[in-house]
This record gives sequence, C-alpha cells and structure tokens, in this order.
Amino acid sequence: MPVTTPGLIDELLTLKDWLRYSVSTFTKAKLVYGHGTTNAVDEAAFLILSTLDLPIDNLEPWLDCRLTRDEREQLHQVISARVATRKPASYLTQSAWIQDHKFFVDERVIVPRSYIGELLCNDRLSTAVTDPNGVSSVLDLCTGSACLAILAALAFENAHVTAIDVSEDALDVARRNVSDYELGQRVTLLQSDVYGTLGDQRFDLIIANPPYVRSDAVAAFPPEYRAEPELAHLGGRDGLDLVKRIIDEAPRYLQPTGILVVEIGKAREALEAAYPLLPFLWLDTEVSEGEVFVLTAEDLSSVTALLYQPSLRLTLVAPGVPSGVIL
Repeated sequence: MPVTTPGLIDELLTLKDWLRYSVSTFTKAKLVYGHGTTNAVDEAAFLILSTLDLPIDNLEPWLDCRLTRDEREQLHQVISARVATRKPASYLTQSAWIQDHKFFVDERVIVPRSYIGELLCNDRLSTAVTDPNGVSSVLDLCTGSACLAILAALAFENAHVTAIDVSEDALDVARRNVSDYELGQRVTLLQSDVYGTLGDQRFDLIIANPPYVRSDAVAAFPPEYRAEPELAHLGGRDGLDLVKRIIDEAPRYLQPTGILVVEIGKAREALEAAYPLLPFLWLDTEVSEGEVFVLTAEDLSSVTALLYQPSLRLTLVAPGVPSGVIL
C-alpha cells in the first residue's frame, strides 16, 4: 500500500485540488491509457469519482467540494497505486463502464471496452438487426466479464443468451456480473473453446469480441495492457487466429436468418484479404471505423457453397492470389 504523505494530505483539500494533482502526476509518469479513458484528465476523473462513490458522468458539481481526511487518504492511495503498479484504473476500482452500465472487473478478465457494447446500448444493432423483438437466442463468444452478454439480454428482451469463455477464472467474474444484473434465468454461462460444447444449437445472433491483437504487438505491450490476461489479447501472427475459426464455423450455429457480429480491431485489411468473397458490412461508432463487421448466415452459406461444391470447380481470382489458382 502506498505511503501517505502528511503534507500532501493537508494541502490538497478539494476535489479540484486532487484532480489537478492527479493529472500532473499521471503526465509526469507517462502513463498509458485506453481502458475506458484516453487521457490523463479523464483517467484522473474516473479514479477520483469512483473512489468517492460519486456519479462518474459529471465532475463539475463536485469540483469545489472539500474532502474529509479519510477521503483524501483514499485518493492519495489510489492515485499512487495507479503510478506504482501501472494497472488499468478499472482494476484499482474493480469497476468498468459501458455507457450507463457498470460491471465488476479484476485481473481475471480484460477491461470491457467493446464497440459492440456501444452499438447494443445505442440502437440494439439496428443496422444489422431489423427486428429486435424477434431475436430469441443470442450467443456471446469470448464473453470475459459477460458485459456483452448482459447488454444483449437487456437489448433483446425476448432472447436467451448463451455466453462462452475458455477461462474458468473469467467465468467466475461473469457469474458475479450476471447475478448483479439478476439475469441468471436468461444468461447461461458455459466453459468452452469457441463453439465446442454447443452441439446442434443454433442462434439468431452471434456476437464476439475475441482476441485479435497480433503476437508482435502483444510482445510490445506497455504495462497497462500486460496487466490484462494475455489470453484475452493474443490473436496469433496476423491477429485473426480465433476470428477465422469464428467465421468458418458460424454457419453450423446460425439460424437460416441469423447474423454474426464480430469486433476485430484494426485487422480489416487483413480480414478482407483472407475472405475476398465475403460481403462484410462494417458498423462504425462515434470513435471507431471498420472495427466491427456483420455477416449474415445467408452470406456465409452462399460463399461456402460456391467454394466447396465440387461440381462447380470455379477458378477464382482474389487479391493476392495468382490468376488461375483454384480456391
């Protein structure tokens, strides 16, 4: 536990004082962000408001409030810990937010920050899902903390959600979040390697935020990202190892009118090169472009039939493939 500095505790009296001190301290320490915040000011505000159990969406009303000595000591400890440990702020507060929804997190899961969560909250994936009330079954792959499974259950009120993760540690965190949201009757958690334990189940909607970071990028991670489970990041040489499995096996688990929605980070160019025949639909958000794709069961089935029907023996030309090669 960081040692409290008596002079500092006596000199910094208001929330504004601690905000200024935090920003200066984080800037000097050259911290790295990206776990819900993108800069020192937002990171400091999140830590301070979370530690003081204040609403995290509005700092202004509290800036001039004087803090008790106990509160000041708490702030000094968490601010010092952020610099000393380089852990993401969400691990220090054991909380993360997607829009207005709060989730418990610790080092057993990646800190939730999926763009799919934003899309679920904003419009229930309306670009891809034309009838949200008609969605009766959802599969969430690589669920982690179960944040997307929970948001899907809230967005699609008639749906049962099956949430899968290979990590039993992650599923322990997921169980807590599902219980906190009182969704135990509508969200089923399973330990599985992707689709492994699903048998012949089929779903109206499959969502996934799988590991998609290239192995060389993972090796170069700053401490904040190394604090998260490597399993939740590592996507292989091109970042697409698990993404390809999800795509290739999806037709077996989608209803005929089903939809697949997957987040892949900055791998769009590599993905489109790997699957030149698939008509990817890209869903953008306020802060992302080309990082979440949609494919329908019809898209996947038609391309599979085209590629693997022996009687057709089509010769196809694709980007990066020499003319005349049979795919």
